[in-house]
Amino acid sequence: MSRVGKQPISIPDGVSVEVAGQTVTVKGAKGESAYTAPACIGVQTEDSNVVVSLVDATKFGKAMFGTVRSLINNMIVGVSKGYKKDLIIEGVGYKAVLQGETIILSLGYSHDISYSIPDGVKVEVAGNGTAVSIEGIDKQLVGQVAARIRDYSPVEPYKGKGVRYSGEQVRRKEGKAVA
Repeated sequence: MSRVGKQPISIPDGVSVEVAGQTVTVKGAKGESAYTAPACIGVQTEDSNVVVSLVDATKFGKAMFGTVRSLINNMIVGVSKGYKKDLIIEGVGYKAVLQGETIILSLGYSHDISYSIPDGVKVEVAGNGTAVSIEGIDKQLVGQVAARIRDYSPVEPYKGKGVRYSGEQVRRKEGKAVA
């Protein structure tokens, strides 16, 4: 049995949680989010808490018990505080430009890369195009957008050029030794 799944989720002020069958809807100051739990998991609201219970003790049910609790908790945090990822672009001529719902990345290739920003995510570019901030209420979507942008040019260990998360430690290597 999952230790995470057993813990009740407290509902903060300004957030409302509605459970209709297997569908959990969370509304807050930043927006609204919904999730449909599998049939083997039960979700109830008691006082100012959300309680997740195991209905069917199958292998899948046990695997999803803690996962569903974490997903609902992430929804509550997302609509109340939101999620944010910061990226730093480093390198000569490396930059990002925001054009409407598309971010244009110049990352040292012969062509610019255009990435269309999905709905529910807000992207800001600052610092002459070298700092990118990604915000939203869906933790998975914010992380996915940040990972996709970083994936176009991950940081290389010799000069440190590329796209990195803010606070990410990149292990640097020494260059070629001259004989």
